[in-house]
Amino acid sequence: MTELRAAARGPVWKPLLVATLAAFAVITIGGLLTDIGPWYRGLTKPSWQPPNWVFGPAWTMIFALAVVSAVSVWRATTDRAQHAWIIGLFAVNAGFNLLWSALFFALKRPDWALAEVGFLWLAIALPMVVFWRLSKTASLCLLPYLLWVSFAAFLNFTIVRLNPPFG
Repeated sequence: MTELRAAARGPVWKPLLVATLAAFAVITIGGLLTDIGPWYRGLTKPSWQPPNWVFGPAWTMIFALAVVSAVSVWRATTDRAQHAWIIGLFAVNAGFNLLWSALFFALKRPDWALAEVGFLWLAIALPMVVFWRLSKTASLCLLPYLLWVSFAAFLNFTIVRLNPPFG
């Protein structure tokens, strides 16, 4: 019976390819928006901030788990309306993820990024709640992302506090 349901869902490679390409697109655009240049290096940062080299591997793991989440929840559903919701939730999340990078790094407005990070946090928590009944794996794979953004929000808050007004 499980094999019949799995066959009805179709091959795994299609959603895996789409999710991986989407993740690479967000990683690439986010990377282009993230300039760790003189402005960022000149900010006062807390002593507990991880070294810059930690962020790349952390985001790589987070996006790999997001791909697993997307594929898991996609394969747990066959309804077009549910598939539209899945795509929509990940698209909204990608938008808020990129907006945070644009605000913090490209526009050099950590204060605006701090206001936006709550929306990013919700754009991670909401799919976790929605996906829970469809695929616990999909939901749990987003937990490191939620924890990382929670940490990043506190780091963002601290950077805003430690530095003069922006703009």
